[in-house]
Amino acid sequence: MAEGYAIALGMFDGVHLGHQAVLKNATNSDFKSVAITFSSLPFKTGGWLMTKEQKETELKKQGIDEVVFLDFCEVCEMDPDEFMTYIEEKYDVKKICCGFNYRFGRRAAGDTAFLENYCNEKGIEFSLCDKISYGGKTVSSSYIRSLISDGKISRATALLSRPFSFKAKVSHGDQRGRAIGFPTTNQVYPEGLATPKFGVYKTKVLIDGKEYLGITNIGLRPTFRNDFVSAETFIKDFSGDCYGKEIELFLLEFIRPEKKFDSVEELKAAISDDLSKI
Repeated sequence: MAEGYAIALGMFDGVHLGHQAVLKNATNSDFKSVAITFSSLPFKTGGWLMTKEQKETELKKQGIDEVVFLDFCEVCEMDPDEFMTYIEEKYDVKKICCGFNYRFGRRAAGDTAFLENYCNEKGIEFSLCDKISYGGKTVSSSYIRSLISDGKISRATALLSRPFSFKAKVSHGDQRGRAIGFPTTNQVYPEGLATPKFGVYKTKVLIDGKEYLGITNIGLRPTFRNDFVSAETFIKDFSGDCYGKEIELFLLEFIRPEKKFDSVEELKAAISDDLSKI
């Protein structure tokens, strides 16, 4: 491996197909690859597609050697030149990779034209990735968020190249599921993540490294009414205690919208029908 670094710049929220193209430009070089992104971030309308931990895992799965999380508040007011100097002081930069719409610095004054000129002046290789389209739409984090909020999970999965997922601890519920013959795990939906369309999903459930299929209701449970968003999952072929464990749910397919049932019998019939779909 040659001396120096290939730097991939981006928010990389979701590490979707467009991000993967940028990352490939960094990893397909003779230099050590580094993804520079952010840890502390302002609130994002619609929520984020992944946590910091998920992002680091996915970036490394793409072959990135090192992931650097900058504190957004520390660098957001830097001028573009100041930001690039900050990067060069830390790394012997030989190549810079970014997407077509990358912006940075105070008031997003830095753009791809600035980066290209900067690299030409410094003798740094510059690699710009054009937009990636899927089904006539430009792949972007905002578009994927809209798909998730609309319950279009299959398309979101295709653009992410994996199912949208979240982790949360299993908490004690009101035991109503067990009382009606369908014991469930209960999780408070993570604050700050993109919220799926309320309803019932076919899911993959990861518990202690083992995978199970499940049916998950995400929402406010209108029949019994929560005042917070929860994920309530019936796990097929699982028996055991997961209270207090952090389990991961992968959304595979949207089955139906959330609905208020007039009776427990009607709810039980709907759950039985949902389970027939896995």
